Amino acid sequence: MTRFIRLFVCQLLLVLACTQAQAADGVEVTRANIEASDEGYKLAVAFSFDLSRGMEEAIQHGTPLSFTTEIELTRPRWYWTDDKAVSTRQTTRIKYDVLTRQYTIYVTGSVQQSFGTLEEAMFQIRRPSRWVIAPRGALKRGEIYTVSLRMYMDRELLQKPLQVNAFNDSDWRLSSNKKSFTYRAD
Repeated sequence: MTRFIRLFVCQLLLVLACTQAQAADGVEVTRANIEASDEGYKLAVAFSFDLSRGMEEAIQHGTPLSFTTEIELTRPRWYWTDDKAVSTRQTTRIKYDVLTRQYTIYVTGSVQQSFGTLEEAMFQIRRPSRWVIAPRGALKRGEIYTVSLRMYMDRELLQKPLQVNAFNDSDWRLSSNKKSFTYRAD
């Protein structure tokens, strides 16, 4: 009987360890909201995630990693399919320069920034600056939109030799579930 209890406890601990490890591998959207400004509608978002050991090693060896954030705003219609008002994405790339020992962040359509440590660079990826997702007037004032948001490590933008390993290795599957919320256009 004691042997059975030990075996049961060991299996239970193994299951708990696996669920905790699996939860740590994903991206969590910790904050997301849309703000109206003179420039247009801006997305303010924050993510929580950790890189796998393989990803950190790839960065340390100069391999760039790309993280893509996708957002979609739809307006429900009773007579037809939902109206897709906004559908856009932004890709942020991190690369380590071995010669200068700097981590560089490239944001599509923006300037690049350099950081001294990986943690500083990852902070910028986890809490990106607000970006304009739609120009002013793209949304109908007073209408309620369903916002769908997700972020993932874009394996298709990896160097070709790494893509094979990345698509077959679960350590390289870093993505969030779609986060949905509503927004009333100002």
